[in-house]
Amino acid sequence: MSLPDIHCRIGLSVIFFALALGVWGVIAYLRGLGVSNNYRGALMIGELLVIGQALVGVTLVIVGYWPPDVLHFLYGIVIALMWVMTYIYTKGAMTRREILIYALVSFFIMGLAVRGIMTGSFNPSCLAAF
Repeated sequence: MSLPDIHCRIGLSVIFFALALGVWGVIAYLRGLGVSNNYRGALMIGELLVIGQALVGVTLVIVGYWPPDVLHFLYGIVIALMWVMTYIYTKGAMTRREILIYALVSFFIMGLAVRGIMTGSFNPSCLAAF
């Protein structure tokens, strides 16, 4: 498996993980719950996944692979900062309001990750099977 393929597959993982966090957050909000320790741990795992994705992306740039659209870099930077900035914005609170904010941010991250895959390659190898 090539490095661009790994980068693309981690990108798909970010999409599905952010979708899962968004759905989880909305369900928790509708049930009247706040941010649980399990949800916060999942957010940290998601952030680690994004950081891993960024490290593979930086490695790709170092070895000479460039995306056809430089917006790809902007999407990656924004995705990497979103959950962290949300934590700072909410001051680490764990109420019902914050679970909805995290859910909406997770859906936004999912959308940005889709756009990241669209701008990362003319023909993403990880989407060939779909």
